[in-house]
Amino acid sequence: MTIAPGEPLVGALVRLRPRMREDIALFVRWYSDPEVRHWLHLSEAPAPTLESERLRYEVSERDPTRLTWVIETLDGVAIGNVSLVAIDELHGRAELGIGIGERTYWGRGYGTDAIRVVLRFAFEDMELRRVTLITDADNARGIRCYEKCGFVPEGTLRGHRLRHGKPIDMVAMAVMRTDAK
Repeated sequence: MTIAPGEPLVGALVRLRPRMREDIALFVRWYSDPEVRHWLHLSEAPAPTLESERLRYEVSERDPTRLTWVIETLDGVAIGNVSLVAIDELHGRAELGIGIGERTYWGRGYGTDAIRVVLRFAFEDMELRRVTLITDADNARGIRCYEKCGFVPEGTLRGHRLRHGKPIDMVAMAVMRTDAK
């Protein structure tokens, strides 16, 4: 993969800048919040430490199929992250991951704007044709956001992950370049 996030990507509410080593402490703080972890696929993982997050950062930096940005407000407050993972140039597809780690910014349109910015990059700059995601079936706020960005449900993954030891369903969603909003 030769495309890397260089200059920040800017939307109406957010600026997406490449994740840096200096952001590791932010990720530890965000991923240590039980309410944030509840909606990310992290409820069963141990709470992060600086060392575990540093290792995760180093592994992801060497992964040519992953791009990660820190989501900032236009006035420079870091509030979360968004990634394209499993980037497959041959088939023109990738998977989206997003987390708003600062709960005071939930439900205010920042995630929607960040996704739209990443989709524009994925479809126009990377020339992908499809972006997918999976989310918890009970994540109504997230599903509304994804649908606003053009994602459509493609199926239910029954008992796909554990949340606090109990299997929960997840919804597979996708947006095609021709569907993006």
